[in-house]
Amino acid sequence: MRAVDQVGWARIRRGAVIGYAVAWVVLVLAFGVPSGRNIIAVLLVAGATIPRIGYGWRAYGRAYLDWLPFVAVLIAYDKTRSIADTVGFPLHESDVLGWEKGLFGGHVPTVWLQQHFYDAQHVMWYDAAFTLMYTTHFLATPALAAVLYIRSRVVWRQFITRVVVLSVAGLATYILFPEAPPWMASQDDLISFHMARLSARGWIWLHVTNLQTTLAHAQEAGSNPVAAMPSLHVGFACLVAIFAMSKLHSRWRSLFLLYPMAMGLTLVYQGEHYVVDLIAGCGYAVGTHYVLNAVERRRAARKREAVAGAV
Repeated sequence: MRAVDQVGWARIRRGAVIGYAVAWVVLVLAFGVPSGRNIIAVLLVAGATIPRIGYGWRAYGRAYLDWLPFVAVLIAYDKTRSIADTVGFPLHESDVLGWEKGLFGGHVPTVWLQQHFYDAQHVMWYDAAFTLMYTTHFLATPALAAVLYIRSRVVWRQFITRVVVLSVAGLATYILFPEAPPWMASQDDLISFHMARLSARGWIWLHVTNLQTTLAHAQEAGSNPVAAMPSLHVGFACLVAIFAMSKLHSRWRSLFLLYPMAMGLTLVYQGEHYVVDLIAGCGYAVGTHYVLNAVERRRAARKREAVAGAV
């Protein structure tokens, strides 16, 4: 590609980035933060092709193939409920509730948090903070993946492999071990306290009720309500934190651990997960990261041995 062409295509790519950012702003203001897997998949692939503009159709095809496993995982998430219903494994409610009570001396943390902080008549500022934290689940992992894809395809491949493996492990568990979250256990009268599902409540305080409606609809119609064990919300937050910490050398990198901690508090307060779900989610994330670390080290060692043998 000639230098003149490179300059021209670079300008086009910069314009495409600006247009992409504007499209995101318009989309969020008009319809809310995207939570549907299909629309997230479309937006991801569209963004991933921007750095490939001007490099030919082969470059576009490579980008599509790169992101295909991640897109497949996003779409597969919504199918786990129908598969679980077909397989017919029993729904776990009272047993998991018993584990939670056993862990906290007969108490349920969600009940305690909502008794002390939830006000049915007034939406508080921390409801908004919790809703914003909950919403980052839909953005943090794909955003980090997109940044890594632009900066280093090698590091991106490491991260996206962890995302796919963690997702598959979680999705398989949802099928084999469907679990009712705290808000559903309350509806089924297993918890005497009337528990509210508060994920979308904070949008009221922020005066963007259209986003509340969008998120609530996505939860009711587009997600698996018994996908509670493990919590992939906190699992992905944990994966983002430990992967970022493993690649950074700043003394402040441990602050990334605040993200899964904040996400965990959010999920328990909002009635979305038990603490035991959070423990499982973090365990899945940490296990995925370190198992793949070992695989990558062995693969690198074999390559070094092959190069040394060739010399």
